[in-house]
Amino acid sequence: MARKNKEVMTTKEVAEYLQIHPLTVHKYAREGKIPAFKIGTDWRYHREMIEKWIKEKSIYNYTRKDRRKTSIDKALLDTV
Repeated sequence: MARKNKEVMTTKEVAEYLQIHPLTVHKYAREGKIPAFKIGTDWRYHREMIEKWIKEKSIYNYTRKDRRKTSIDKALLDTV
Protein backbone atom coordinates (compact mmCIF):
# COMPACT_ATOMS: atom_id res chain seq x y z
CA MET A 1 0.00 0.00 0.00
CA ALA A 2 1.50 3.33 -1.08
CA ARG A 3 1.06 6.35 1.14
CA LYS A 4 0.37 9.66 -0.58
CA ASN A 5 2.56 11.67 1.81
CA LYS A 6 5.54 9.35 2.11
CA GLU A 7 8.28 10.34 4.53
CA VAL A 8 11.06 9.20 2.21
CA MET A 9 10.95 10.24 -1.43
CA THR A 10 12.77 9.14 -4.58
CA THR A 11 14.56 11.48 -6.97
CA LYS A 12 11.63 11.27 -9.37
CA GLU A 13 9.14 12.17 -6.62
CA VAL A 14 11.25 15.14 -5.48
CA ALA A 15 11.58 16.31 -9.08
CA GLU A 16 7.80 16.21 -9.50
CA TYR A 17 7.32 17.95 -6.15
CA LEU A 18 9.77 20.75 -7.04
CA GLN A 19 8.75 20.80 -10.71
CA ILE A 20 12.33 20.41 -11.94
CA HIS A 21 14.12 17.74 -13.96
CA PRO A 22 15.21 14.58 -12.08
CA LEU A 23 18.79 15.06 -13.29
CA THR A 24 18.82 18.48 -11.62
CA VAL A 25 17.67 16.93 -8.34
CA HIS A 26 20.36 14.25 -8.68
CA LYS A 27 23.02 16.89 -9.40
CA TYR A 28 21.94 18.96 -6.37
CA ALA A 29 22.13 15.83 -4.18
CA ARG A 30 25.65 15.00 -5.41
CA GLU A 31 26.77 18.59 -4.81
CA GLY A 32 25.18 18.75 -1.35
CA LYS A 33 22.83 21.55 -2.38
CA ILE A 34 19.72 19.61 -1.34
CA PRO A 35 19.35 17.41 1.76
CA ALA A 36 19.64 13.78 0.64
CA PHE A 37 21.09 10.40 1.59
CA LYS A 38 22.05 7.31 -0.36
CA ILE A 39 20.73 3.80 -0.12
CA GLY A 40 23.19 1.79 -2.18
CA THR A 41 23.47 3.79 -5.39
CA ASP A 42 20.07 5.48 -5.11
CA TRP A 43 19.43 8.90 -3.62
CA ARG A 44 16.57 9.33 -1.15
CA TYR A 45 15.10 12.44 0.44
CA HIS A 46 13.17 13.01 3.68
CA ARG A 47 10.02 14.98 2.87
CA GLU A 48 10.36 17.08 6.06
CA MET A 49 13.94 17.99 5.19
CA ILE A 50 12.95 19.00 1.65
CA GLU A 51 10.14 21.18 3.00
CA LYS A 52 12.51 22.76 5.54
CA TRP A 53 15.09 23.34 2.76
CA ILE A 54 12.43 25.09 0.64
CA LYS A 55 11.48 27.37 3.56
CA GLU A 56 15.14 28.21 4.24
CA LYS A 57 15.73 29.00 0.56
CA SER A 58 12.61 31.16 0.46
CA ILE A 59 13.71 33.13 3.52
CA TYR A 60 17.24 33.54 2.16
CA ASN A 61 15.97 34.74 -1.23
CA TYR A 62 13.52 37.14 0.41
CA THR A 63 16.12 38.68 2.73
CA ARG A 64 18.66 38.81 -0.09
CA LYS A 65 16.13 40.68 -2.23
CA ASP A 66 15.60 43.15 0.62
CA ARG A 67 19.36 43.68 0.97
CA ARG A 68 19.67 44.37 -2.76
CA LYS A 69 16.78 46.80 -2.66
CA THR A 70 18.34 48.58 0.31
CA SER A 71 21.69 48.83 -1.50
CA ILE A 72 20.02 50.27 -4.58
CA ASP A 73 18.07 52.73 -2.44
CA LYS A 74 21.28 53.81 -0.69
CA ALA A 75 23.06 54.24 -4.02
CA LEU A 76 20.22 56.38 -5.34
CA LEU A 77 20.22 58.52 -2.20
CA ASP A 78 23.99 59.04 -2.47
CA THR A 79 23.61 60.45 -5.99
CA VAL A 80 21.01 63.01 -4.92
